[in-house]
Amino acid sequence: MSNKNNDELQRQASENTLGLNPVIGIRRKDLLTTARTVLRQAIRQPLHSAKHVAHFGLELKDVLLGKSSLAPASDDKRFNDPAWSQNPMYRRYLQTYLAWRKELHDWIGNSNLSEQDINRGHFVINLMTEAMAPTNTAANPAAVKRFFETGGKSLLDGLSNLAKDVVNNGGMPSQVNMDAFEVGKNLGTSEGSVVYRNDVLELIQYRPITEQVYQRPLLVVPPQINKFYVFDLSPEKSLARYCLRSNQQTFIISWRNPTKAQREWGLSTYIDALKEAVDAVLSITGSKDLNMLGACSGGITCTALVGHYAALGQNKVNALTLLVSVLDTTIDTQVALFVDEQTLETAKRHSYQAGVLEGSEMAKVFAWMRPNDLIWNYWVNNYLLGNEPPVFDILFWNNDTTRLPAAFHGDLIEMFKNNPLIRSNGLEVCGTSIDLKNVTCDIYSVAGTADHITPWHSCYRSAHLFGGKVEFVLSNSGHIQSILNPPGNPKGRYMTGTEQPADPLAWQESAIKHTDSWWLHWHAWLGERAGEMKKAPTRLGNRTYAAGEAAPGTYVHER
Repeated sequence: MSNKNNDELQRQASENTLGLNPVIGIRRKDLLTTARTVLRQAIRQPLHSAKHVAHFGLELKDVLLGKSSLAPASDDKRFNDPAWSQNPMYRRYLQTYLAWRKELHDWIGNSNLSEQDINRGHFVINLMTEAMAPTNTAANPAAVKRFFETGGKSLLDGLSNLAKDVVNNGGMPSQVNMDAFEVGKNLGTSEGSVVYRNDVLELIQYRPITEQVYQRPLLVVPPQINKFYVFDLSPEKSLARYCLRSNQQTFIISWRNPTKAQREWGLSTYIDALKEAVDAVLSITGSKDLNMLGACSGGITCTALVGHYAALGQNKVNALTLLVSVLDTTIDTQVALFVDEQTLETAKRHSYQAGVLEGSEMAKVFAWMRPNDLIWNYWVNNYLLGNEPPVFDILFWNNDTTRLPAAFHGDLIEMFKNNPLIRSNGLEVCGTSIDLKNVTCDIYSVAGTADHITPWHSCYRSAHLFGGKVEFVLSNSGHIQSILNPPGNPKGRYMTGTEQPADPLAWQESAIKHTDSWWLHWHAWLGERAGEMKKAPTRLGNRTYAAGEAAPGTYVHER
């Protein structure tokens, strides 16, 4: 595989990792209903349809005569091969496709359907037209060149990869070579020990690497939807190692991968387990409180926990960092196109009958929401070019999916439906009602401008639901790159703002731009809230919470 092609796959992998949205699901039935609506529209508006057919005919005439100016979008890298612009046959093939796709979208966009049906129609038409893109066929110039360069071997390799995926991957193109990595060997290798374990989680304490540490420890809470070692991938992009180098006493939660036997685990189950871990951290470090970091659904869990503590009058969390966390679920996403009462109830019923929502199912739904980046890219790479799937740590982690227990899945759906955190006492966990305005600890919230999973406007609104002082930081990256953002990246940029207006765009206009990684800014912010320095402990755990299994623990290996 060329380095350029490999780099492009890695970039897209970083930007298209699994988020929380697929917990809602898109039913095949809804897609088929929309497809039928689109087909019926051709009969219901015959004049409208005829007008667009005629317009497509004129466009086609210009294409054949070489007069068409149609070109792919500047950011559509599928057609970067010079053949698409320089070879007359290829150029006409591409322009015919672009004209057809544009006419279909114009036809549905100008129809007399409701706005919701039009948006659904665009989604279904997009699925169809992207599947039929010229780059996905054997005529792809890159595939033709590769065929002749390899003496036909690329075709045989591609067929072999296809056969493997039909047998082992449900017919979906493999995104990564899953044999290239092993957690604990070349991923998640920072030194530490499991110092506490219950049915729901393992608590890992990492060995300090500095002579002195801050008195107040840091507890990192990952999403339940993915495994924790996203915070400890390769040494150079490990947030855990960065925290250790920054004198932080670092603890990370490793969630258990539930089976249908744990179908009754809900949000309160996770919070009760997390409370036990917090008490273990405080006991081990001798601190009266700690700082906490939560990402994505882990951020939702941390938020519910600090709301619960506030209701009890307990001050165990001094400051809270939220990474790409949406608490205000009034978000406009592609998934919301197909969301109604029936869809949500069906999604809940489906997972309850199975006991869990499989991570692989969520990944499949998410892939079809972004087919070019997550399906057809790999179709071309694996089958048409005959390349092996890429070897990339973020992709391995993203494909090392976990399950969600049915009750927790139901809780997330209810949160999406009712948006309880924007109202005082709208959510109840562990026997207490939550009012985020009563949570007065300092908040550090990070979002990404290119994040389509947890849009930054929603993260901004979410951070301002709390009663404490908010530091909002906007990174110039996507969902996962907003987390894995080590210093030294020449393309790294982030924004901070002294004012905190209600409108996120108003905040953006007055924000200050910085180069490099937000990790540096966060390190300074966290250091001010981490207490005095003390001598680093030489042993992990204590008498009550003895150091046991070496990091990364046992739960992370459960598939």
